[in-house]
Amino acid sequence: MAKDVTLADIAAQVGVSAVAVSKALSGKPGVSEELRSRIKEAAAQMGYVPSVSVKPAVTGTGNIGVVVRERYYGYSITFYGQLYERVVRALYDNEYYGILELLTEEDERAGNLPKMVQDGKVDGLIFLGQMDESYILKMIRQTRCPVFFLDAYIPSARFDTVISDGYYGTYQLTDYLIKAGHKRIGFVGSVDATSSIADRFWGYRRALRENHIRFEEDWEIPDRDTQGATYEKLPVEAGKYDAYVCNCDVTAQVMIRSLEEAGSRVPEDVSVVGFDNFLPPGMESDKLTTYEVDLMRMAGICVRSLIKKIKNEPYVEGIQIVTGQLIERESVKRRI
Repeated sequence: MAKDVTLADIAAQVGVSAVAVSKALSGKPGVSEELRSRIKEAAAQMGYVPSVSVKPAVTGTGNIGVVVRERYYGYSITFYGQLYERVVRALYDNEYYGILELLTEEDERAGNLPKMVQDGKVDGLIFLGQMDESYILKMIRQTRCPVFFLDAYIPSARFDTVISDGYYGTYQLTDYLIKAGHKRIGFVGSVDATSSIADRFWGYRRALRENHIRFEEDWEIPDRDTQGATYEKLPVEAGKYDAYVCNCDVTAQVMIRSLEEAGSRVPEDVSVVGFDNFLPPGMESDKLTTYEVDLMRMAGICVRSLIKKIKNEPYVEGIQIVTGQLIERESVKRRI
């Protein structure tokens, strides 16, 4: 049916990008008249019908929309709240303004375009944080204005995104524990929950393999339910592990509390490391060995790349990976 024909379908037929198709069909500059004619002809032949409920994105508003899952956002007290603040600062430094829209579970399930896009109030969009794969794919195909993702990606699709180096960062943390004499190392994180947790898991596995440590299946310990909510308590077995690699600092704090409640001391009996170098107020962030994510650099790269995309200037397409650094604190004790 005609309604199923997307910009991506037309792009594949003509052999160009979805951005080029969007520009051609919306009358924007950036494509030749010959290409515009070919794209319009292909769209007509394929039965493409643009959605009447979505206004074409306007240019020159000076506004960038930032979309984040409602359940992820909590102002400055959450990781994504901190990342959003840095995005806003980077936008301001580049003479743009940020408009925040919280993505509800209902809109995500329905695949609804952000309202600010429907109303034509933004020049571009930043989707912040991991979202449902089908929603991401729909946004890539149907959003007419330029789009960037931040701290999110899916291996099955090519799109523009900026992520932290979860793979190498967790490799580095695990290797650090091994060189400190730890051999039985558990990974705490629900591997199938997000692509970033999966990256961190495989970085951990690589470090084990390169150090000739055999991974045991029960070393993989889930840290959240099917809705993405982190467990308030994690299972511990006295003496089973030398150390835990946790996929984020919040999970690391839950693990430390669970260990202490079970009578184990950190780091005297067991070592624990996290990831992000971010904890909400009230949690002891000054004792946890972790991998620091460079939020400001991630936000800056994302914003500058998106602005270039909006202006039809050359930019780095696809995945851009931002490295961080290992932060040594008091939650690891050498065993050798």
